[in-house]
Amino acid sequence: MDDKVNYLLRLGDNALILSQQLSQLCGKGPAMEEDMALTNVALDLLGQTRLWLDYAGELEGAGRGEDQLAFLRDAHDFKNCLLLEQPNGNYADTVVRQFYFDTWHYFLLRGLCQSGDARIAEVAEKSLKEVTYHLRRSGDLVVRLGDGTADSHAKTQAAASRLWSYTGEMFRYDAVDEAMVAAGVAPAAPALHAQWLEHVGEIFAEATLAAPPADAWMQHGGKQGRHTEHLGFILAEMQFLQRAYPGSEW
Repeated sequence: MDDKVNYLLRLGDNALILSQQLSQLCGKGPAMEEDMALTNVALDLLGQTRLWLDYAGELEGAGRGEDQLAFLRDAHDFKNCLLLEQPNGNYADTVVRQFYFDTWHYFLLRGLCQSGDARIAEVAEKSLKEVTYHLRRSGDLVVRLGDGTADSHAKTQAAASRLWSYTGEMFRYDAVDEAMVAAGVAPAAPALHAQWLEHVGEIFAEATLAAPPADAWMQHGGKQGRHTEHLGFILAEMQFLQRAYPGSEW
């Protein structure tokens, strides 16, 4: 598969899987405002998914559009990072997962706005406006939960520690990522990781949370199609209609 198509699938799959995860929380938010915010973030990510997958399908040239790529690929064909398929859990789990991703997503999109691929730069610029809000919101929630009650602090610290090992994959570049860097399409990992660590550190300090070591052992494999058992359950629900009734359209 072409490196750029592979890279676009990774971008689209990250947004798609997290969107599906958040959509499962519709009607289950801890407060009305949060319930609406979760749904809005899910919709933003779904819109971004469509832009990335549509471009991937065009470049692939195999006649697969956004629907086919989203609903007719099996788990081993998905390229999302493992972080995004981790269970929603309690609200601290959901918030910390979102914050880790939003921080990476924000700085990545800022880099992609300077991409040598005009189409990617255009999508990144549009998406950055939405993700700026996502990051502001999730960072604020981490502070409120971490510096809140003893119970909320304990749950947020537990989530931050447990999910930390899934963050390194975002900065673990393989041949596909490096090809995009060399072609001037994507930003390099070291600067991206430094920005991520700095922002996470600032928010954690305000939230009275302890960040695990930056050089801790990290999970990886999602970008290469090696996933946890959670992804199969996510896809079973997300893809059911198209699998049961092939060719269905809204």
